[in-house]
Amino acid sequence: MKTETNNQFQLASRKRRIAAYIIDHFAMSFLIVSITFLALGSDFLNEPDFTTITATMLVVLLPGFVVYFGKDAIKGISIGKWIMGIMVRDEANSENVPSFGKLLFRNLFLIIWPVEFIVLAVSNEKKRLGDKVAKTIVVKNPNKPSKTPRVIALIGIGIVFITFMVLFTGSAMKNSNAYKIAVENIEQNQKILDETGGITGYGMIPTGSINISNGYGEAQLKIKVLGKDNDLSVGAYLTKQPNGEWEVINLSKE
Repeated sequence: MKTETNNQFQLASRKRRIAAYIIDHFAMSFLIVSITFLALGSDFLNEPDFTTITATMLVVLLPGFVVYFGKDAIKGISIGKWIMGIMVRDEANSENVPSFGKLLFRNLFLIIWPVEFIVLAVSNEKKRLGDKVAKTIVVKNPNKPSKTPRVIALIGIGIVFITFMVLFTGSAMKNSNAYKIAVENIEQNQKILDETGGITGYGMIPTGSINISNGYGEAQLKIKVLGKDNDLSVGAYLTKQPNGEWEVINLSKE
C-alpha cells in the first residue's frame, strides 16, 4: 500500500533513503578528505610539527562538517537523494522546502546513525529521529531525471573517489623521506643492480605504510624497481628516531 502525504507526494521507501544516505556519506566524506589532503600537501608525511597538521585539518574539517550536515540545502535534495529520486519536504506542507537551519538540525542526528536507522525501520511514518524533531518528511521526487544520468553520476563518484585516493596516496608516499631514503639504498645495492641489469625507474604507485608517533617512525614499503633486464619488487623496512633521519633496516626481494 502506497503511503501519501497531505499533498499527494508519495513517501520515499526506507531502501531508497538508506541508499541515499550511503551515497551521501561517501560523496561528502570524499569531498572533505580530498580538500584536507590538498590543504596538507603531498609531503605532509614529512611534516614534523603535528600541531600544524592538526590546525590545518581543523580549518578544513569544521566547514566540512557544515557541508556534510547541510547536504540537503539545495531544494532539499542532496547528491544521494538526487540519484535515488527523493527529496526532503516540510511536514506541514510537502510543497515547501525546509529552511537551511531546519535541514542542518535534522541531519545532526545522523551522528547517532545506528539509532536513526532503527527508528526509521520501525516507524510507520517512515521517519527517522531527525525527521520527527525537525518535522520533515522524505518523499519521492516527481521531477527526478531519467535513470541513465543518475546511474552515470553514481559510477562517476565511485571512479573519481578511487582514482583520487590511489593517486594521492601514491604521491604522498613518493614524496615522503622514507621512500626517498629507501630508493637511495636500492640504488646502492649491488645485488639489485645486478638482477635488474641497471635501474631505469620505479613503479608509479608504491604500497605499504608509514607511521610516525612522537617523533618515532616505522615504514614498510613495497617498491617496484624497473630494470633494463628484469623488474623487481623490493620490500623496504625503515625506522626513525626523534629528530633523526630514516634508516633502512632491511631490503628484501618480494
